[in-house]
Amino acid sequence: MTRIAVLQMTSGISPEANANTIARHAEKAAGEGADMLFTPEMAGLLDRDRRRAAEHIVPENESLVVEKVANAAREAGIWISLGIPVLRDDGRWANRSLLFNDSGAVAGRYDKIHMFDVELDTGESWRESAAYAPGDRVVVVDETPLGRLGLTICYDIRFPALFEELGRQRCDAIAIPAAFTVPTGKAHWHLLQRARAVEASAFVIGAAQVGTHEDGRVTYGHSLVVDPWGQMVLDMDGEAAGMQLCDIEPARIEEVRKQLPSLANKRDIPKSPRT
Repeated sequence: MTRIAVLQMTSGISPEANANTIARHAEKAAGEGADMLFTPEMAGLLDRDRRRAAEHIVPENESLVVEKVANAAREAGIWISLGIPVLRDDGRWANRSLLFNDSGAVAGRYDKIHMFDVELDTGESWRESAAYAPGDRVVVVDETPLGRLGLTICYDIRFPALFEELGRQRCDAIAIPAAFTVPTGKAHWHLLQRARAVEASAFVIGAAQVGTHEDGRVTYGHSLVVDPWGQMVLDMDGEAAGMQLCDIEPARIEEVRKQLPSLANKRDIPKSPRT
């Protein structure tokens, strides 16, 4: 068994406060036997006021949140998955997922590929691409406590090709940190998490933002852990922040892949001729 901790957060506009929350839970998680702690998308800063947020979005090597979380990982001896906005060399922002090992070093770095540009019936409008640059590569981290870990972020979950590639690379688990809106969460969150777990024949860990945030947005919560069969191992509520532990059985991966060898049976789909 590998024990993980899933931190559901109501991140605010203070990077220091968010970092302190993560560090506190890292110590607690390690004390309760967890090998890894998963945090949501934008765990280090959640602020839709881009002018205000710009004061805190800095290069990764200058980030107070990165420093504090790296120290927390090293001091607690636990791996930490962190969601944070960072300033790129070209002046644009990246919605980034960092994976720290138990020595506090960055073991993996992934920039969100798919930008959340939508207008919902509720009147909510999101244009992530107006400030953020999309990532351009698939990232898999070898030799984590969960084996091969694929990194994705939130809206990526709606694009099967990414998860097809993660399945092709034989990921044992996939992290999908998120800050889902309430309407989209109610409609699709559980469905998509389960589908991606089944497609990749891998565990899926979806640490989520929850509740009403300082910037006025409301997020869905319901942090999940789903096994390769699509069964929910953990489902936190949509009401409050908090942390829960979950024991992952690695043998479950091969068990499912033997029963349903979809990865082994996969074939390239021939292109249809134009008529």
